[in-house]
Amino acid sequence: MRLRCWLGGLVAASLVASVASAADKVNLGIPNAATDVGFFIADKKGYFRAEGIEVNFIPFDSAARMITPFASGELDVGGGAPSAALFNAVGRGIDIRIVSDKSKNVTGRGSQKLLVRKDLYDSGKVRSLADLRGMKIAISAAGTSASTVMDKFLEKAGLKPDDVTLVNLGFPQQIAALQNGAIDVASPAEPTVTEAIRVTGAVPIANDYDVYPRHQVAVVLYSGKFASERPEVARKFMRAFLRGVRDHNDALAPDGNFLPGPKGDEIVSILAEYGSIKNPAVYRSFVIAYCDPNGELDLPSMKEDLGFFQAQKLIEVPVTVEKVVDTSFLDWAVKELGPYKAK
Repeated sequence: MRLRCWLGGLVAASLVASVASAADKVNLGIPNAATDVGFFIADKKGYFRAEGIEVNFIPFDSAARMITPFASGELDVGGGAPSAALFNAVGRGIDIRIVSDKSKNVTGRGSQKLLVRKDLYDSGKVRSLADLRGMKIAISAAGTSASTVMDKFLEKAGLKPDDVTLVNLGFPQQIAALQNGAIDVASPAEPTVTEAIRVTGAVPIANDYDVYPRHQVAVVLYSGKFASERPEVARKFMRAFLRGVRDHNDALAPDGNFLPGPKGDEIVSILAEYGSIKNPAVYRSFVIAYCDPNGELDLPSMKEDLGFFQAQKLIEVPVTVEKVVDTSFLDWAVKELGPYKAK
């Protein structure tokens, strides 16, 4: 009888331990932008949970700052801009992989606008790209896709980076800097664009897609440790993420605006719950950059960005885009789910 009780207790303890360790924990770095929507939906609607995954969301003000925790293995997955820091890390032998699209700018659907301080616009001092000479302009970080867009803005105006003063500020900090006059111009991503306009009265004078009509703005990144030591979890994570991205696409009209009614309302409420801006109306007031429901990457765009970083002497060792990209997890997930079909 005692043996039976002891064995019963051992089995019960094993079951408890099994349940406690059932979920595979994944540390996910995000910039907390609207284009994190696929991650947010997958978490809220239980897609990660259905794969046995528990996600720990960790905010960063730039994906370039994710490199060190990726290298140490503290970060498993990240979402953000391809950067010079990423290419340099891979060139030095650190295993970090671009595994999927997170968001692209396409004509009519972009993530960034060029915002001018209201007093400068009202006075007529800055009304177009040609007026940017001598201005203090905020970008999220040097050597990122945001900086390549800024280079395109300046190029269209016939200016060079030395013709302006570039300041590195996270998107939320750009609002405060516009408000207190610390900067003249900002280039945040949504939803910070809409919030900056609401709070500071800043005036948009250009869209990112005006100068870069198809641009791989953000990607999903895996650490080499996560990809190589936990490949099954990495595959399941991608499947859950794509389900979230597809739900987002299903909630959009052809022009990229959220559909009226339950589909759109559900995604807007998730963005407001998880995002940095809590007002649902904000997310209905702008069009989010394109999040590819099949996760397809725009390699020519990333090669153009790498060329920009090389021209700016930001790349320390030779590296190629192909060396950084690994679509094996994406290929598996798309095969499992099938190609996206709009509902």
